[in-house]
Amino acid sequence: MTTRNLPAVGILLVAVALSAGCGSDDDGSPTATPSVSSEAAPTDLPTPPPASPSADGAASPSAAAQGTTQRRPASPPPVVLPKRPASAPGAKQVVDAFRAAGLKVPHPLDRSVDCGPDGLGLGCSELIATDAVTVYVFPDETSASDIAETWGGQSYRRGAVVLNYLEAKTPAADRPRYEKALDKLG
Repeated sequence: MTTRNLPAVGILLVAVALSAGCGSDDDGSPTATPSVSSEAAPTDLPTPPPASPSADGAASPSAAAQGTTQRRPASPPPVVLPKRPASAPGAKQVVDAFRAAGLKVPHPLDRSVDCGPDGLGLGCSELIATDAVTVYVFPDETSASDIAETWGGQSYRRGAVVLNYLEAKTPAADRPRYEKALDKLG
């Protein structure tokens, strides 16, 4: 661009700026697009301060128009599991009974969080998995019965407690010993 054309470009930019500000149908809404090219726009404009939430915790309308996002809590809320019946033994109590009967329960792991909506979603109250057997305690006998039927011959139910052998390494011949120990808990 030559220096002779520079005044003409300046006049053109001023005319565009004036026509954009005067007589336009722009109602000042944030959806209006600027009519000045980015080359002529000044780069040292101050940035607006971040929007502060109002008293009710919602962001101000201007913050919403700028596209801010709402912050989430750092950790998810705790999973609330249904309570087991008072008459049913707890999963830890069942595993302890197996151990007391001389049965193998290697690597016990409390996986009760898997009972909730973010896990397997089975609706159980307690869940302890071992390498030999997985112990589920349900909030009622109907739920326990439904799950035991779903697992067929790979499970045993006593009241609200279900023993699952699907992922276990327990030989079928040893399973009656686990079931007998559970039956003794009442």
